[in-house]
Amino acid sequence: MDLLFIADPLESFKVSKDSTLAMMRIAQAAGHQLWFCQSRHILWRDDFVVADCQSLVIKPSSTTWFDLGSAESRPLNTFNAVLMRTDPPFDIEYLNTTWLLSAATRQGAKVLNNPMAIRDHSEKISITEFPELIPPTLITRELSAIEVFHQEHEDIVIKPLDGMGGMGVFRVGPDGLNLASIVETLGENGARTLMVQRFLPEIALGDKRVLLIGGEVVPFALARIPQGREIRGNLAAGGKGVAMPLTDAEKKVAERLAPILNARGLFLVGLDLIGSYLTEINVTSPTCFVEITEQSGFDVSQCWLTALEKAIA
Repeated sequence: MDLLFIADPLESFKVSKDSTLAMMRIAQAAGHQLWFCQSRHILWRDDFVVADCQSLVIKPSSTTWFDLGSAESRPLNTFNAVLMRTDPPFDIEYLNTTWLLSAATRQGAKVLNNPMAIRDHSEKISITEFPELIPPTLITRELSAIEVFHQEHEDIVIKPLDGMGGMGVFRVGPDGLNLASIVETLGENGARTLMVQRFLPEIALGDKRVLLIGGEVVPFALARIPQGREIRGNLAAGGKGVAMPLTDAEKKVAERLAPILNARGLFLVGLDLIGSYLTEINVTSPTCFVEITEQSGFDVSQCWLTALEKAIA
């Protein structure tokens, strides 16, 4: 099969733990042909959505770990699968790319995750579809609404809707210290919408990443555990990643959502759970393949490839 990966520059990959690279390695080992481009190289030309792409060979070396072939222009519907793996932020150019990918799906391209489904699932707001699974949550631009929420719950977390890796996440305790200043700064004086949630002390045991692949639940989660005085478990914010089997509560949430999301074209999903609460549904470029595989022995990449081959057969 010919597999096109749309991703960030290869030079930016963290070779030791990049999930996209893990996908590439397992697909190449199975005999599939890899192709690569960045989202900027997806374009509409001569009545087709095409990729100005290059063939890709993954090498064993951790320094010069890839070789790229000469540039080619190919319609997206000539690939067996197109894997959208560009990292957030979900800005206007990301949105433009999804519109082009939607046009490609109308021409017969198999794009995973489905671009329309990506657009319909804000990674933070999408949890509101399942209110019985989420902690007390407020989404607003208004400082006054956040102040009322804080008075009710006392200990809260505030974060921007377009953040990733724990960037811009603040905790405000019962004293309300700097609440107005934090909201004004994060919300750019009411210009940006914020998410506010009751602080969950279960974060001390980890912010769990649970992977859904092809409608099935990976049986191990990566608990991203805050270190020191930090409240953020995100690995990018210094959290410690520990793979562990899903609890019964986590498995129940995941098994409920897996078939729903897969039916919408969300082939690969990363649920974020704190305790038994659902806090995010990640659909752009879910990660943690390598950490879970190395610590648990469950081969997430092989699971992904098996499901991919089945989905595009």
